[in-house]
Amino acid sequence: MPTKAQGDMVVSARNVTLRLGQGMAEVEILKGIDLDVGAGERLAILGPSGSGKSSLMACLSGLEPATSGAIEVAGERLDGRSEDALARMRLGRVGIVLQEFHLIPTMTAIENVAVPLELAGRADAFDVAALELQAVGVGHRTGHYPAQLSGGEQQRVALARALAPRPALLFADEPTGNLDTATSEAVMDLLFRRLDETAATLILITHDRDLARRCSRIIHMQDGRIHSDELLPA
Repeated sequence: MPTKAQGDMVVSARNVTLRLGQGMAEVEILKGIDLDVGAGERLAILGPSGSGKSSLMACLSGLEPATSGAIEVAGERLDGRSEDALARMRLGRVGIVLQEFHLIPTMTAIENVAVPLELAGRADAFDVAALELQAVGVGHRTGHYPAQLSGGEQQRVALARALAPRPALLFADEPTGNLDTATSEAVMDLLFRRLDETAATLILITHDRDLARRCSRIIHMQDGRIHSDELLPA
């Protein structure tokens, strides 16, 4: 499996399992995942529906506690932490962009982007948020609420919110799933450009093989396991 020196690792996972349900209804979702992701990598995770790719992202990001195994992200161990401790760990270290935009509907675009910065104690949260919205092409929509924005604009705001704290790692789970083809291409062009500018590591969950091939590495998942791990030519 492709690896880098341990000091360069942003993600390190060992024998990670995830089981949901109880008793006869228990289902094993992840079955002993080992994975290293180096700083600056662009990793795509492909697999059919039910293969465990989104569940893996949830465990690696601390959104879903793994049943067993060891996970270290951006120098922090995740296993054994409470939900609040995991949320604090993500703050400033991990950005997440999902298919559903998850913007706060009662907040304007600039307020949505400023929230994680304020939580991190940034006194210049609104100044930074304004610059991030400008960088993703919606600087003219800072005072608009999510319902007043198109799908593409909402995803740009979500991307600005995720990258504004300059996380070491960005998770993107089907980030264009709710967008039309032209808007999807524009948003992904923007995402990769901003990653180059911020030097964040990317873990991208997608079913789109063409999109996956924009990354530097592709993992194929099948039935809760890593089936293959491929480095792509530069």
